[in-house]
Amino acid sequence: MRLQWHIFCRVVDNFGDIGVCWRLAQQLVREHQQVLTLWVDDLNSFNAICPNASTAAAEQTVNGVEIRHWREIVDVSLAAHADVVIEAFACDLPEAWLVSMAQREPQPQWLNLEYLSAEAWTLDCHLGCSPLAGMQRVFFFPGFAAGSGGVLIDNELLATAETLKSATAQQTFLASLGVVEDGLFDRRISLFAYENPAVETLLAALANDPTTSHLFVPTGRVTADVERWLGWALIEGASLQRGSLTITPLPFMSQLEYDGLLAICDFNCVRGEESFVRSQVLGKPTLWHIYPQDDNAHIDKLEAFLEVYLADADVQLASQISVLSLHWNQVHGAIGDWPAVLQRLPIWQQHAEGWRQHLMSNGDLASNLVTYVKNRV
Repeated sequence: MRLQWHIFCRVVDNFGDIGVCWRLAQQLVREHQQVLTLWVDDLNSFNAICPNASTAAAEQTVNGVEIRHWREIVDVSLAAHADVVIEAFACDLPEAWLVSMAQREPQPQWLNLEYLSAEAWTLDCHLGCSPLAGMQRVFFFPGFAAGSGGVLIDNELLATAETLKSATAQQTFLASLGVVEDGLFDRRISLFAYENPAVETLLAALANDPTTSHLFVPTGRVTADVERWLGWALIEGASLQRGSLTITPLPFMSQLEYDGLLAICDFNCVRGEESFVRSQVLGKPTLWHIYPQDDNAHIDKLEAFLEVYLADADVQLASQISVLSLHWNQVHGAIGDWPAVLQRLPIWQQHAEGWRQHLMSNGDLASNLVTYVKNRV
């Protein structure tokens, strides 16, 4: 059953919102043969993660998805043909669209796609309805547990991981980024974070570690923290070495390129929601820099995730990861033990693979959305 889906997305101040929406839209087209229109208000941010997208076009089609520039005035006539309307992350649909949707018979299905969370209350609210503007708005919560909406798991990511298993394929991929590894490293690590003074503790630990590490730093908000520790500016294509640590800066990457980087690394430091999920689905040890909120609500979300993520982990490892995660997110009094965690990285890898299997067993977000919608048609 092919349905007409419309996803509305506002870019706030990072790439997470549009990153999730773009991946979801592509998967609905590619794996579920749905008809998709993605409305986005910031085409410049969209172009950063999808270089094929024009920053000037009011309408365009990329990878089978129709892209519409969401401006103050929108084409209301399209609402007459919409079967499913997704309001991503409470972005507030255009008033004219709400009026048009309410007048339809039958009305389109209206879903509010919420932010990912492991907090217990989200399971109670998942698929809850709220009457508004003469319609029923359904709240769809992605999550990590059975009974939640699941997380984004697409065949393209799994294929990327399979393709990059061999050392030759990994070197070819790095060469496509302009990187030539001189010699072998004991581990590869990616670093993508918001501004974070705790980064210095990671860099110092890696530099003094008896094993060698190759750290990849895509251009972003954490770059200045790395430069401060180095006492030297990062220049794309120029690696720097401090003790056992080699640091290679990378340009801002497309989603496909970043997936490849996550896949070839042994440990990923990630930020926000999108990269956080991708690394877990790849079965990688993952350290999360959660998007900070003024009221520290993000710490509650972090602790809720750690509780479910570490429930079946080795007790000592669970304690070390928990403290390190709080330290990484600047929780007062939390002091991470980097040397101990690095030494136990192989055990963390085993746990990460088990967690990956758990996520797969819950079904993926796109499939869960399609099943829910089709059951209500």
